[in-house]
Amino acid sequence: DACARLLATRPTAVNLRWALERMRARLAPLPAAARREAAYAEAAALCDEDVAINRAIGQHGAALIREAARRKAPGEPVNVLTHCNAGWLATVDWGTALAPVYAAFEEGIRLHVWVDETRPRNQGASLTAWELNRHGVPHTVVVDNTGGHLMQHGLVDLCIVGTDRTTATGDVCNKIGTYLKALAAQDNGVPFYVALPSPTIDWGMADGVRDIPIEERDAREVTELTGITADGRIETVRVTPAGSPAVNYGFDVTPARLVTGLVTERGVCPATREGLAGLFPERG
Repeated sequence: DACARLLATRPTAVNLRWALERMRARLAPLPAAARREAAYAEAAALCDEDVAINRAIGQHGAALIREAARRKAPGEPVNVLTHCNAGWLATVDWGTALAPVYAAFEEGIRLHVWVDETRPRNQGASLTAWELNRHGVPHTVVVDNTGGHLMQHGLVDLCIVGTDRTTATGDVCNKIGTYLKALAAQDNGVPFYVALPSPTIDWGMADGVRDIPIEERDAREVTELTGITADGRIETVRVTPAGSPAVNYGFDVTPARLVTGLVTERGVCPATREGLAGLFPERG
């Protein structure tokens, strides 16, 4: 019952299901009195594995940023565009899509991050910007629809985003708005990479657009905005007319044909069944 209730909170993401299945397999055979201690131990092991996976994603992704830096004029930063939050607030220590940014930054590579605000929850404008600010990484927050304009004017060298579920054929599901960035990237010849730990790969699914369930969230996230006032109070205001309905799809699917490469803990591969199977032969 606990597993079913937790799984229902996140229908789009597949790594939650993976973690719940792993925990259930570990705890179900144990007597009830032994489960609490075992659960904490298994959770700690999951965290340690997550750190190692994301550190490796960072190292492989940093090589992409390093290559982009070689093509820049001396002193010019590599401009990376990201979407939503896939940093150490979302995972443990490193993050996924931001792990290459942190790894490259610590190498001394000059870079700058365009941070999508990521409406309606503003994970980019609040979480990603906060992380980068704390880390000292140069960045600029932009509204979600700015990405295409930036790419048209040569102001984006590569895109790196995360994913909540990746099919065995390379389709990726990420925060709503990712698909539009991928379309703009293809139109402007900008590499579009997706960083993912292997637990987010759904090996039993082939068609992401058709089969990945898309979470619909509370419409109030669209019709209302919450922020900090000048005197430090947190206030919520309505930004749409009373009586106007809203729909709030939480995610969209980017077809594999728009993805330049998948950045995993085992390396970078094409967004294809063959590419993933080459890195994960035991699963593919």
